[in-house]
Amino acid sequence: MIKRIFTSIQVGSISRWTFQYIPKRFNSIPVERVKDFVDVCIIGGGPSGLSTAIKLKQLDQNDSLRVMILEKSSDFGSHIVSGAVIEPKSINELFPNEINPQGIALPSDLITKVTSDHMLYLTKNSSYSLPEPPQMTNKNKNFIVSLNNVVKYLSERAEELGVEMYPGISVSDVIYNKNKDGVIGVVTQDMGIDKNGVAKDSYEPGMEFYSRFTILAEGCHGSLSKKVINQFNLRKDSDPQTYGLGIKEVWEIEPSKFKRGEVLHSIGYPLSSDTYGGAFMYHFENNLISIGLVIGLDYSNPYISPYLEFQKLKKHPVYSDVLKGGKCISYAARALNEGGYQSIPKLTFKGGVLIGCSAGFMNVPKIKGTHTAIKSGIIAAEEIYKKVQHLDSVDEENFEDQEIIDLVEYETEFKKSWAYQELYEVRNVRPSFEKFGLIGGLIHSGISTMITNGNEPWTLHNKTPDYAKTKNAELYKPINYPKADNELTFDILTSVSRTGTFHDEDELCHLQLKSKSLKRHSKMNWEKYKGVEQRFCPAGVYEYLKDDKGDVKFQINSQNCIHCKTCDIKDPAQDINWQVPEGGDGPKYYMT
Repeated sequence: MIKRIFTSIQVGSISRWTFQYIPKRFNSIPVERVKDFVDVCIIGGGPSGLSTAIKLKQLDQNDSLRVMILEKSSDFGSHIVSGAVIEPKSINELFPNEINPQGIALPSDLITKVTSDHMLYLTKNSSYSLPEPPQMTNKNKNFIVSLNNVVKYLSERAEELGVEMYPGISVSDVIYNKNKDGVIGVVTQDMGIDKNGVAKDSYEPGMEFYSRFTILAEGCHGSLSKKVINQFNLRKDSDPQTYGLGIKEVWEIEPSKFKRGEVLHSIGYPLSSDTYGGAFMYHFENNLISIGLVIGLDYSNPYISPYLEFQKLKKHPVYSDVLKGGKCISYAARALNEGGYQSIPKLTFKGGVLIGCSAGFMNVPKIKGTHTAIKSGIIAAEEIYKKVQHLDSVDEENFEDQEIIDLVEYETEFKKSWAYQELYEVRNVRPSFEKFGLIGGLIHSGISTMITNGNEPWTLHNKTPDYAKTKNAELYKPINYPKADNELTFDILTSVSRTGTFHDEDELCHLQLKSKSLKRHSKMNWEKYKGVEQRFCPAGVYEYLKDDKGDVKFQINSQNCIHCKTCDIKDPAQDINWQVPEGGDGPKYYMT
């Protein structure tokens, strides 16, 4: 039944189809939903969700638990974006008997051991070597991988263990208990609703999945995680989460320029001194490299375009000398958690937990989050299994009346782990750049990472969310970015065509305006920020167009959305609400 209902076809195409208005979700469709009952329902099939499922089934020797993963991408790994240098510690804990001679529990064809490290400070035309902080040392201990290939491998391992795997399934809502103080399940997205909110002939209602434990492993700024965090006020004792936008390409370069295992990081150009961020280039396999730029979304100048800053980066001699003569084969973009220790919310709620990037476990100085995400999944699985093995079998008829467990032990155990300690030790690195600027941040970070080792008796805080740091356009001059040369740099729609993204032309828009009106949204943002949406979006989704009368019209090209979530995070008016589209929609990344 599940597989029949959740059949989805992915077609690689790109369009500039637009909405003239965003209707409310159609509420008059008669809905009779299929219900199912499982022990553990995991939302998201990335490293954290898969590690939770794998560990649970490793512990479940009697194969008595129903463990299910619902993943919105068309297949496991398709929505994964990462710079992809990983530490082996947590994957080795997951498969302790499978560590290969290179020191990691992954097949040799998936990994490239780091053989050299470089850290540079860039000016417009020059570069200067910098000492590497301990957190960024990768040589002979860490590995370059295609993270979506690693996720595909983990999904195969999970399926072998008996985890129920359902890609192409978007989960649109949570099911609360009668008192609304706990979560007892989730609802998958309805299929076959047109752009006006009317049911088509192909309409199929989503399913309701009830579970003893709901695990939110959606990645950064997940739509369900937002709802649960707000519903249960999980951030009451933490700073707001802060974010970066990572933009990345995979290139096939000339063999003479390929240096297998080389890792390069840089700061400085093309970003201004008051904009946090940095770049990377990793040589991994078969003359393939990944190159990218991460820019903090707390920047104040609304004329900054992260996408075009990335294009400028590729013209710098350090990068252009490697790329010239090569071919760009893939493009991707994704928001990243940057808040670190101070922004970790309460990790548990009745009936479920937050893991991985849903909780914000990225180590910003390391530019890594996979190892901490996997560790959180392992801990969650261990604590869930301790509870669930002593529970009676699921009583489907009286499910809503059963006790809802608040798995507080998960948060307790995570705080005892090396992953939590690691995040604590670097807690002052990212906020030091916000507080003291580039030079002051470098000095403070150097002291924190090389001298005090995170034991300084203070913790820097940030109480202002990224969207609120955007300043009025009148304080800045527009930035004149160079035009694409179609050799090293490309226009945004060319790049989006390399993501394989797809959304049905006639489906309900997943980019919802809280104001319910394009005109009202334009009025809120245009005068102050002069079209900031069309610059922060790395996929050409948002545009401001002038009509014959000179009036400005806001337009949403939802077909182009690559699910980076930047609009939901950076919109100064907080009027854009990113929700899941139909299952299987969105990008289909290759080798990211």
